[in-house]
Amino acid sequence: MKTIQGPAIFLAQFAGDDAPFNSLAAIAQWASSLGYKGVQIPSWDTRLIDLERAATSQTYADEVRGTLAGHGLAVTELSTHLQGQLVAVHPCYDAAFDGFCPPALRGRPRERQRWAVEQLMLAAQASRRLGLAAHATFSGALAWPFLYPWPQRPAGLVDTAFDELARRWKPILDAFDAVGVDVCFEIHPGEDLHDGVSFERFLNALGGHPRANLLYDPSHLHLQQMDYLRFIDIYHERIKAFHVKDAEFRPDGRQGVYGGYGGWLERAGRFRSLGDGQIDFRSIFSKFAQYDFAGWAVLEWECALKDATVGAREGVRFIADHIIQVTQRAFDDFAASGVDEAANRRLLGLD
Repeated sequence: MKTIQGPAIFLAQFAGDDAPFNSLAAIAQWASSLGYKGVQIPSWDTRLIDLERAATSQTYADEVRGTLAGHGLAVTELSTHLQGQLVAVHPCYDAAFDGFCPPALRGRPRERQRWAVEQLMLAAQASRRLGLAAHATFSGALAWPFLYPWPQRPAGLVDTAFDELARRWKPILDAFDAVGVDVCFEIHPGEDLHDGVSFERFLNALGGHPRANLLYDPSHLHLQQMDYLRFIDIYHERIKAFHVKDAEFRPDGRQGVYGGYGGWLERAGRFRSLGDGQIDFRSIFSKFAQYDFAGWAVLEWECALKDATVGAREGVRFIADHIIQVTQRAFDDFAASGVDEAANRRLLGLD
């Protein structure tokens, strides 16, 4: 049995222009002072990492690791959530997602998509140089505008969308396979991979590619009213990364899952700081211990109510208290009678 690693923290929601969040060394010192053991690095944030240098220079990659190690930290994964989103964008979202790419590519969706693929290819090499086993990303979406089946979808529309999504991701997944790194798609509304069924459809279109795996975040499953514990039972062999994020769902007579276009404060479903929501993390960590999950427990802070630094400070203790140090022996070993095949056969009435 394996003990999950952590606590770790995703830096995307904390990076900024003010100290201590404006450089890798400073944010590492801050995270370490709170008690974190690892950081998940957003690869698009040049204040924290130069993705191209990390992909092409072992010296630079070692410097990144050394900076973190100096504060008792490890890199858990790189993230390309923003670049992954741009691998597949339905035209109705072109303007909304243009902010995720360099200014020179805005308004040029084909060039933007090629840039996104190049970014993922760099991330594969950077992950290899950093000695990582997993990578966090989004799938992007072509079929998402057609999520609700009204008006009636033309026959074959969803199949065509997933075939194209698989075609775009296959070379990227092959590149990660060549360096021994799993691509972990965060199951998330707004992505074509937003639940187990859509992930299976994608996996089937890829012929079961071994590097197409999952980032498990129970908050997104809970807000879709899915059984997030059963999800682990079904997909544990494909879960290679874990965001520890809480959420609450409070439907009433006026709104439910869709939220009535409300802001985060007004929605029935809201993300919360760890311990403030409804997620059963005791059971989640128990299942990960049961299934020998050896990855990292990474805090992703998103809350419309609580201050981020408070959430980070509380979150490290929350995760540490939930990590199960797995046993190396059975609780009833004291009563073991040893192995005796002859005696076993007599007990079974086989002699």
